[in-house]
Amino acid sequence: MTERRRVAIVGLGVVSCAGIGLDAFWVGLNSAAPQGERRVHDFDPLLYYDNPKGARRADRSQQMATATASMALEDAGELTTDPARCGVIYATGVGGLQSFEEQVLVHDRKGARRVSPFMVPMIMPNAPGAAISLRFGMQGPNETITTACAASTHALGYAARLIQMGYADVIVSGGAESVMSPVGMAGFQNMTALSSSGKSMPFDRDRDGFMMTEGSATLILEELESAQARGAHIYGEILGSGSNADAHHVTAPSPGGEGAARCMQLAIEDAGLTSEQICYVNAHGTSTPLNDAAEAEAISKVFGENGPPVTSTKGVTGHALGAAGALEATSILLSFQRRQIPPTDGFTNPDPEMSEINLVTGSARDWEPGPSMSNSFGFGGHNGCLVLAPLET
Repeated sequence: MTERRRVAIVGLGVVSCAGIGLDAFWVGLNSAAPQGERRVHDFDPLLYYDNPKGARRADRSQQMATATASMALEDAGELTTDPARCGVIYATGVGGLQSFEEQVLVHDRKGARRVSPFMVPMIMPNAPGAAISLRFGMQGPNETITTACAASTHALGYAARLIQMGYADVIVSGGAESVMSPVGMAGFQNMTALSSSGKSMPFDRDRDGFMMTEGSATLILEELESAQARGAHIYGEILGSGSNADAHHVTAPSPGGEGAARCMQLAIEDAGLTSEQICYVNAHGTSTPLNDAAEAEAISKVFGENGPPVTSTKGVTGHALGAAGALEATSILLSFQRRQIPPTDGFTNPDPEMSEINLVTGSARDWEPGPSMSNSFGFGGHNGCLVLAPLET
């Protein structure tokens, strides 16, 4: 069997309610959570399009994906790879829901002839990945992963495998989500997934649901030797990934976090490591009662007592559904660079009925960066885990 190639991350771009751009995002992760709705109020899509017409013909999720891909590719520097060896593996949990709702209202109020001829390419889940491929001339694999809240973690894992196995040399990967529309919010609210208190409190005794957010993060993955040869700045590498299913319930996690624990172990084994070598876990940590309890138990099963530091950045960002995993992978890579782990905002009271984990709270924790895990668990029983590491590991 041919030795698999190593995968470096050479470019990052982020749009989040915690901040737009890497520096602002990092400051936001280490600050108090925004008050009220977690919308990205200061996002201007026109800054990332050649003309206003292109922006108008794109759903907000696609606009955010285009923005972060532009940032990440600029950050990556000049890529010298054959376009046919450059791919896009992108993710979303829902797709262009806002545009769909808007066009349903147009149909209802003005008639069928007034529905936009651009509606279909605006609402299709693969629109962000297609737009990135078209705009930047990426002619390699172009696929979209749609596995609810695990989607962009799955996309990054799959993208890394394509490079590891030699099917591509560069892949633009990540996720985008913007479903804070009236129907979207009502649907999540009526299933009691959203916080009734208006707070994201991961792993806290009083957690009562997640805060919906929107956003996007894009990562540029490149075969390591190629990245080193052109002198690229390397944020870290993807060592391994895991993917499995609970096969238990459409929204609730499997009892005891069994599926999550198996997925974490799969990722650790794929990375060629042991659980003792994992130095940090960025938890899925949505702030829902069932998810947080199951994940805490899963972390305890995999790492035992005195496990690695754990944080949930969703205390600040809220939950970006299919984009969450990419945002959290980005936060880990910035943690490598800044040599700090952001705290879990919103945590105040330990839950006596939940497995004890080494949760980072209050303020950022200094650390010596090492192999780290990013967890994502989605409706439908989808589980995804990534193992990232600084290059020197």
